[in-house]
Amino acid sequence: MKKLLLLASVLFIGISGWAQESTSAKVAFEKETIDYGNIEKGADGSREFVFTNTGLEPLIITNCKGSCGCTVPSWPKTPIAPGEKASIKVKYDTQRVGQFTKTVTVMSNASNDNVILKIRGVVKAIDKVETVPVKKQSGASTLQVK
Repeated sequence: MKKLLLLASVLFIGISGWAQESTSAKVAFEKETIDYGNIEKGADGSREFVFTNTGLEPLIITNCKGSCGCTVPSWPKTPIAPGEKASIKVKYDTQRVGQFTKTVTVMSNASNDNVILKIRGVVKAIDKVETVPVKKQSGASTLQVK
């Protein structure tokens, strides 16, 4: 009798968990990694992660957190209906020269409740152009690139 009760409990819990997951919201990203490639210092560091709610309930994103202060995410604050697309915008501070790999953790009510998005790339310093004054024969000076 105890074995039968234990088996029934296990089956009930398993079926309940399966039913809950299959009817909940689910977030599916088109890409979970964005590669900026080589970009210049001061370039536009904004990118978008597009996603769809592939579940059967409205998706509510409760928070998005960048791995450091140089990665700032913004996300929809209203529920995303089943089948609807939306995006999470990420802005990376391109004033920092060098290679970077950062993450954004997306927290929601979805069955896959914590999703980690990645951005990576290399910020290159802009070569400075030096100029020096050059005198023309007429006496007026102009600038010449060195």
